[in-house]
Amino acid sequence: MIKPFGSDKLNPLYVSDDAKREALIKEAEGLPSVVMSSAAAGNAVMLGSGYFNPLTGYMNLADSKSVAEKMQTTSGLLWPAPIVNVLKDVSAIKGAKRIALRDPNVEGNPVLAIQDVEAIEEASADDMKMITEKVFLTTDENHPGVAAFNSVGNFFVSGPIQVLSYSYFKTDFPETFNTAVELRDHIEKHGWKEVCAFQTRNPMHRAHEELVKMAMKEYNADGAIIHMLLGKLKPGDIPADVRDAAIRKMAELYFEPNSLEISGYGFDMLYAGPREAVLHAIFRQNMGATVLIVGRDHAGVGDYYGGFDAQAIFDEVPEGALDIKIFKGDHTVWCKKCKNVVMMRDCPHGKDDYIMLSGTKVREMLAAGQELPPEFSHPEVAHILMGYYKNSD
Repeated sequence: MIKPFGSDKLNPLYVSDDAKREALIKEAEGLPSVVMSSAAAGNAVMLGSGYFNPLTGYMNLADSKSVAEKMQTTSGLLWPAPIVNVLKDVSAIKGAKRIALRDPNVEGNPVLAIQDVEAIEEASADDMKMITEKVFLTTDENHPGVAAFNSVGNFFVSGPIQVLSYSYFKTDFPETFNTAVELRDHIEKHGWKEVCAFQTRNPMHRAHEELVKMAMKEYNADGAIIHMLLGKLKPGDIPADVRDAAIRKMAELYFEPNSLEISGYGFDMLYAGPREAVLHAIFRQNMGATVLIVGRDHAGVGDYYGGFDAQAIFDEVPEGALDIKIFKGDHTVWCKKCKNVVMMRDCPHGKDDYIMLSGTKVREMLAAGQELPPEFSHPEVAHILMGYYKNSD
């Protein structure tokens, strides 16, 4: 199986020993505590799950700035975006060496992790602007990732953590949420050697389905993992439970049996386009995938990024830094002559024969109460999505 990123062995930070975890939960009640931002809580879940291997906790300001400027930590590890615990108010933990981090997304704010505090550093306005601009390629507050990053404060609390829960993800998505450790176990049980990973925050329409099948064919893959984001999204995106149901129906009816795993991870979307694509590659390698599918405008939003910027950024990744391979998808269209979804680069026909496919178009049609044509979505999948939009009116 492919090695984890940055180490020979996966290092999930979740405390799996029940007795140790209970002792830490008890200890946490006597520690100074803060309620984290949703983004920091998502980072803790990803660290606990092993997805952010080999990190041992939250980055300090120097590492955050280095990651933003050079796409590597001060020690030289490839990393595309800061993994941080940033707060507005640190008065409750001033001078503390060990603190409890409380979950903002669960009622009662239970303890999610314990952190050993190595530093509390105040980032300047220039620091925040530089990090924002480098990671998101814009400082426009209308960008949902920029707005989220700049809304949580400017005090960087760094240091290693011990993770005590997976927040709401295990309870709300018991069939779907998996850690990187669990997915490696699934791959091993299947006996898969070559594994494609498909990232999604949307339901999968026909173009997505064909991208997965094309990648599997190109790499002669034994299986694929549809890996959906389960955390916070921007307004207008389709909720995770609806996406999950639609994707499972597509997998059941239109993929070979035992060729697909449907899974999800606990993280808030960054909408950071190219930088987020590299982060996706890192944590898909950690979960055991050998190929990441990167399509048009991967992890993008609006028109902040070029259609293929998230593919081009991998040319900047140093040779050998990643073991996972990148399948670069072209524009996908329905070709009336081929009678199938095709990538434009592989099709001999012309634009007059094409129906353009996009997740945005699908959402617009659904929101308007329009039937999805079969070129966009299988009828069984469309039925689930249309049901959600009718019930949410």
